[in-house]
Amino acid sequence: MSDEEARQSGGSSQAGVVTVSDVQELMRRKEEIEAQIKANYDVLESQKGIGMNEPLVDCEGYPRSDVDLYQVRTARHNIICLQNDHKAVMKQVEEALHQLHARDKEKQARDMAEAHKEAMSRKLGQSESQGPPRAFAKVNSISPGSPASIAGLQVDDEIVEFGSVNTQNFQSLHNIGSVVQHSEGKTSHTRATQKPLNVTVIRRGEKHQLRLVPTRWAGKGLLGCNIIPLQR
Repeated sequence: MSDEEARQSGGSSQAGVVTVSDVQELMRRKEEIEAQIKANYDVLESQKGIGMNEPLVDCEGYPRSDVDLYQVRTARHNIICLQNDHKAVMKQVEEALHQLHARDKEKQARDMAEAHKEAMSRKLGQSESQGPPRAFAKVNSISPGSPASIAGLQVDDEIVEFGSVNTQNFQSLHNIGSVVQHSEGKTSHTRATQKPLNVTVIRRGEKHQLRLVPTRWAGKGLLGCNIIPLQR
């Protein structure tokens, strides 16, 4: 194989994207060249083991008659050309392997980025599905000194949980009324019974947890606040 053939073959491999098949083909060519180099060295070995540098003339300056000068010169020339071809192919192999390795690293980085993106997307989807519950009712007004006022409720608080009532099971204000009736704080001769309700509200975008004790007081009702349902 000549230098020009090696360059042309290498150029066709490098023009496009290098594949594993390209590398395998380069390795096959390398092995062929090595086999040809060995065959030419065997020719030199058969000629009195003359090698690449021994003189082809005798001590008097005449051409040696104990070896086939044509075969020796041809074998030496072939070895020099083949060694150049071998060097060129080895360079192509190195470059091809480098490209494959770089592409594998890029693919691995892309795969990791895709996996990270998918995980973040899945996590975001889960957080959205499990995100802040939607409010189902709103505090419209509160009387000063009422149980609602003492518990910390404020006007415009959006209710997302009122005792056992939440967005999923809320149907009407009757649900809240029923919970309030069952949780009313009662006073007997021996002890006072209080059943605080856990109330969760959204206030100016922040969640607040309150404890409300429905109790009879100087005003109307057990809460002292007006709650209105929100459109769903």
